Amino acid sequence: MSEINKDILRGGQFLVKETNCEDVFTPEDFSEEQTMMKEAVMEFNDREIIPNKARFEKKDYALTEETMRKAGELGFLGVSVPDAFGGLGMGFVSTMLTCDYISSGTGSFSTAFGAHTGIGTMPITLYGTEEQKKKFVPALAMGERFGAYCLTEPGAGSDANSGKTTAELTADGKHYKVNGQKMWISNAGFAEVFIVFARIEDDKNITGFIVEFDRNNPNGITLGEEEHKLGIRASSTRQVFFNDTLVPAENMLSERGGGFKIAMNALNVGRIKLAAACLDSQRRIVTSAVQYANERKQFKTPISEFGAIKVKLAEMTTNAYVGESASYRAAKNIEDRIAIREAEGNSHQDAELKGVEEYAIECSILKVAVSEDVQNCADEGIQIFGGMGFSEETPMEAAWRDARIARIYEGTNEINRMLCVGMLVKKAMKGHVDLLGPATAVGNELLGIPSFDTPDYSELFAEEKEIIKKLKKTFLMVAGSAVQKFGPDLEKHQQLLIAAADILIEIYMAESAILRTEKNAKRFGEDTQSVQIAMSKLYLYHAVDKIEEKGKESIISFAEGDEQRMMLMGLKRFTKYANYPDIVDLRNEIAEKVKAENKYCF
Repeated sequence: MSEINKDILRGGQFLVKETNCEDVFTPEDFSEEQTMMKEAVMEFNDREIIPNKARFEKKDYALTEETMRKAGELGFLGVSVPDAFGGLGMGFVSTMLTCDYISSGTGSFSTAFGAHTGIGTMPITLYGTEEQKKKFVPALAMGERFGAYCLTEPGAGSDANSGKTTAELTADGKHYKVNGQKMWISNAGFAEVFIVFARIEDDKNITGFIVEFDRNNPNGITLGEEEHKLGIRASSTRQVFFNDTLVPAENMLSERGGGFKIAMNALNVGRIKLAAACLDSQRRIVTSAVQYANERKQFKTPISEFGAIKVKLAEMTTNAYVGESASYRAAKNIEDRIAIREAEGNSHQDAELKGVEEYAIECSILKVAVSEDVQNCADEGIQIFGGMGFSEETPMEAAWRDARIARIYEGTNEINRMLCVGMLVKKAMKGHVDLLGPATAVGNELLGIPSFDTPDYSELFAEEKEIIKKLKKTFLMVAGSAVQKFGPDLEKHQQLLIAAADILIEIYMAESAILRTEKNAKRFGEDTQSVQIAMSKLYLYHAVDKIEEKGKESIISFAEGDEQRMMLMGLKRFTKYANYPDIVDLRNEIAEKVKAENKYCF
């Protein structure tokens, strides 16, 4: 079976179809080319970014721009751009790993890089005409010009389509006159190509435009002062004002009224890339924390010997491993879906657009999970450093401040939680994911008598995989009943949607780690994966706890009487272990490994 003809699950289908471990992509599957790219990016980070961390923290915006130019000269800004337009034309996984390993030196550069390569360049490569791509993309790919994305307004944040910026066609039909105000615009201080969203007349949806900014001839564009922010301090963030700015009619991006779709699909790419941008930060935080814990002595003992510190090291390491597992699993699914569409005769542009859109649910899941994990990781890093962690002299406080924005941009985590469940329900209604059949089967199972047989759990992850199946039943039970009860009004029940999303997120993350570890245990031997096995089991244990809590909250919120009792009994059945893992032993094994290696080592 060829690589692109294998049975690849569609977006959201992980919930209702079993995934074989052989079919998931893991970081251990990086090709030689990808490994070389990873090493080149790490070397760039270690040479150009990390030694200058103090300058970034002092709001050295010029340094951010200068470092971006260097990244462009080395090709890092054009990894995903087709070679016909000056890029390297590499696949989605390579794009992810570049974003992963270039982003951990400082959140300031990470934000500039992500805004430029993702939402700054991607809308043109995905939606631009051939003329637009030829004119703008090569310079963006090589770092000769920089991009910014102007969507947010004072009155339009999460409700992106409510923007008040207007675009009015001039009498001669040659230009659009743009008027309005945008805020929180990353790269605004040095960008020369703005993706701007504005409304034409009384259109229902906004329209996208490519707007050039020449500082010597500003064309009605003025910039606000640099925003002073909690973190990402050397990331240029300004308001942008348009006053009768003339934009050539041929600079409309896609069709009139197509801006909302552009915005949403650009954000899908941005979300999974944001997850990638949080991965190496976690690895580096773990490394800094364990090195400090091994050196720091209290009561004549390195603090890494204390159980309270081992808990933190183990949990931080586990979440980093799980986030990495899930991010690269989804990245390869997207890359394979793009390849399938290209093989079917789609243009690269359409194939990439539809490939990413297919996995919008997974993109939102990853954005939420990994952005919250990096914040927790930095928080625990500060705690391990103790009083020193609160000092600007150590790396933890900057890591903590930089991490905080990740839960806000590319759609807040609250919005993304509601989106991933909402998109799943829509996919079910379109027939792309069969939720009704499995949900009905779970309902029938609840009415039956449970089996009291003791299964054979002797094989690696036999019980864990059975638990994952039961956790999926939990989601189907809760979501299926909620959809039945509320129908189209489900979107009004935000607390229920958020609880259901947490169940969905934990399932995907836990399953991804188990599949990665199982695949590697089969090819490298179980003995080489003992700590990875421990991390996969530890994460699942926490996932079960969280799913039980969120499931109970959901059921009590909309069911009553016999229905509530039956569902709560089902929840208890679906979140029960036959053999509970000893999580103290699991944590100790993980902590001892990173202590011995004196770094994150997976």
